[in-house]
Formats: sequence, structure tokens, C-alpha cells
Amino acid sequence: MPRFILLLSLLLPAVLPAQDPSLPAMMYSDTTRKGVPFSKDPHVVAFGGRYLMYYTLPAHRNKNHPVKGLGIGIAESTDLTHWRKLGEITPAGEPETNGIAAPCALVIGHQVHLFYQTYGNGRKDAICHAVSDDGIVFRRNPTNPVFRPTGDWNCGRAIDAEVFPMGDRYMLYFATRDTAYKIQMQGVAAAPMHTTFNRDQWTQLTDSPILKPEYPWEGQCVEGASIVQKGNTLYMFYAGAYNNNPQQIGVAKSSDGIHWHRLSNKPFLTNGDPGTWNSSESGHPHLFQDQDGRTWLFYQGNNDNGKTWYLSKREVLWNEKGPYLR
Repeated sequence: MPRFILLLSLLLPAVLPAQDPSLPAMMYSDTTRKGVPFSKDPHVVAFGGRYLMYYTLPAHRNKNHPVKGLGIGIAESTDLTHWRKLGEITPAGEPETNGIAAPCALVIGHQVHLFYQTYGNGRKDAICHAVSDDGIVFRRNPTNPVFRPTGDWNCGRAIDAEVFPMGDRYMLYFATRDTAYKIQMQGVAAAPMHTTFNRDQWTQLTDSPILKPEYPWEGQCVEGASIVQKGNTLYMFYAGAYNNNPQQIGVAKSSDGIHWHRLSNKPFLTNGDPGTWNSSESGHPHLFQDQDGRTWLFYQGNNDNGKTWYLSKREVLWNEKGPYLR
């Protein structure tokens, strides 16, 4: 299978000054494509003795640049706070011509499996898959795209993949839209535990959304699902409302991975107050459970309605009622 083009860069990403007590310790953003900080959709794994973070990159500022569309950045860290860029995964061939985005990484054995979406194709955007032995150079699945939804309840689009092992199968959570292309909502599919993640191995599990906007703060959008398991309970951290409306983060729980119930009618993590770094949104969550059992909520934020984007994190603590923030 062909390999992704890997672009190694000597340029370091911009980091806001941590000396400002109003800023969190982690403020990562990549300036290499646009000249301004711009990183979205974080996903973190532990692999090869360090942490790897995959995230969405913007299109190049120079429209004549040979690499077109959105891409995926790769950074490494030893402490989950300070990150160094390693390279990029760039679009290559159909169906990626217009860009790729929203990575989800899953470590299986000694490999990293990456699930990501095509971007810029409207209703035809779908989920793709690739695999890597080092977490940096990836081989595409020859059946890409491996998943898009069917049925009269959605428009056929799938974005924001989250793949999570549950029992004897892998669950694929995705965001799609209604047939009018207005309401963003969550769906779910599954593949058997012993799978190559090829297109013919995914089965859509429902003929209706598993989570859709209900509360005013969620607007017309529920997307960006991230799953963590505590005991026999699954928790879904999700983004409510479209970007900068403001997007905020909510939580739902489930015992079977299909039927979900919100923990609250209010956001779990809100956007910041006016004048703070994330006043426009706190969005697109990723829950990373470290080997020591601690859980970290990675998310994106900005204060200029999306002209720039930073990635940060908060520790999530747990009690008998579920997750909470310090």
C-alpha cells in the first residue's frame, strides 16, 4: 500500500507564554502552515516510550503550495504538556484531494491505527483508515474510505471518527448530518475484534442517531465524540454547537455503547469568559487515559472566532457520580 507523504519541519510551533497565570500550562499550536497559531481536533496516544498527538492542520497560506487542503500534524511529548512537532500526514490521491482532518489514533499491539476524515467534499466526506509501525509514516487502507453511513435519517456523510474497543468488537462513533444538511448528530458502527478495518467489515448499528442536539447550548450540532470506560460504564465526551457559537463540551453515559443518556443539561466544560484565551469556544474533546490511570481532557480553543486555534488540556477526576473538574 502507498505511504503518506511525510513532511519533516524544523519550525517549532508557537506556544503562548505560560508565565501568564490566566493561561493553562499546555498551550500548543502549529504556525508552520499559515504563519499564525492554528491546530485543531487533538488526539493523544502513548506509543514508543513517548506520547504522540495527532491534530488537524489548516491549508497552506500560499494557495499555490503543492500540498493542498487540510492535513494532519504529529507532535511528541514526554510529559503531556510540552510538545514538539515531528511531521505531517498530507492528502494523497482520491478521495483525499481536498484535504484530510480530525484524526483518531488507536494503538493495537506494536502499531498505530489512524482513522480520519476526508474534508471539503460536503455530503461525500467519509472515514478513512491507515496504519503505522512508528506512529509517523502511515500506510493507507486500500479500501478507503472505509465507512460512510446509510439510511434516510442522514445525508451520507461521516466525520470525526472515534474508534473504541468494546467486548468482542470495535465501535466506530461518527458525526453526520440530517438530510437537510443542517443538524449535526452522532451515529455508531462496529467491526469484529479481529479485523483489518476494511470497508466491508463495518456494520452500522442503528437506523437513527444515537445522540443529537437537545439543549439550547448544543445549538444544531453534536459532534466530536470521545469515549472512555470506567468500570462497566462508557462515558462520551462530545462537542455541542458548531464552532465558535460557542462550542462547549458535554458528557453522556452508556452501558452498551449504543443508548446514551446525558449527565447534565449544562456543559461539562464551558467556553471562557470574555477576554480569556478560549472565550470563543472550548471544543472538540479527546479523553486520554494514561497508564497511571489519570484521565486528561484535551480540547481546542480560541478567542478570535477561529482565526487562530490552540490545544490545551484539563485533568478529569472521577467519583461515584462520574467525571468532574478540579
